[in-house]
Amino acid sequence: MDLPINGFKRSVSEGIPQFGLWAAFADGYVTEALASAGFDWLLIDNEHAPNDLRSTLAQLQAMAPYRSHAVVRPVRSDTALIKQLLDIGAQTLLLPMIDTPEQAREAVAASRYPPHGVRGVGAALGRASRWNRVPDYLSRAADEICVLLQVETTAGLSNLAAIANIEGVDGVFFGPADLSASMGLLGKAGAEPVREAIRDGIALVRQAGKAAGVLAPDETHAREYLAAGATFVAIGTDVSLLTGAANKLLAGYKDVKDASPVNAGKGGY
Repeated sequence: MDLPINGFKRSVSEGIPQFGLWAAFADGYVTEALASAGFDWLLIDNEHAPNDLRSTLAQLQAMAPYRSHAVVRPVRSDTALIKQLLDIGAQTLLLPMIDTPEQAREAVAASRYPPHGVRGVGAALGRASRWNRVPDYLSRAADEICVLLQVETTAGLSNLAAIANIEGVDGVFFGPADLSASMGLLGKAGAEPVREAIRDGIALVRQAGKAAGVLAPDETHAREYLAAGATFVAIGTDVSLLTGAANKLLAGYKDVKDASPVNAGKGGY
């Protein structure tokens, strides 16, 4: 049994655009349905969605037969959490709230076995090594692990060059919502100053030879970031797709409801 190849890591390193979707419903059945649509990657979110280790594992298993690549975001960049996610088979991690090069180094170290890092050695018990059936997993695992760091504050932007140049960092992802809040523009992720900061950040990351990513549900903004050099772009969220479609469906019958006897006059159910 061979070590699964991380095609996402190779694609972003080669500058091939990868289009993703946030999977925040924390349900394997929903995530499998999304994977069957053919997105390049799906984000299994543990930071703002009600996921835990078991639900993340279920979604990794649900996605396995499909071409969509699983990117997993833990609730925080933590050595113990990273160890668990890697052991259950996550190969690409999106680590939130990275503000300093020291945090970046710690994140990379958490994804590597000694002597190159501090990842705990328990692969024989884990899905990642296919329960010790992958030959030389310990020496080869890092080749297929992709470390993406999320920069989403003005402090992170000020340290961006140092963060992006850390060896072992494969890419930097910009979080517009938190970044806008950090810039004093809470709730205005699409504001021009925020987009300008992200465009400048993308350019800096690409200069370091790393992949740049961003969440951009607005197509105009997504194309703007792609033109600026973004390599991996989340173009929507499952929650917004469902609620938006539900709102649109119900709104289509508003005229019927407004014209009904119950709403037009007296009476009721």
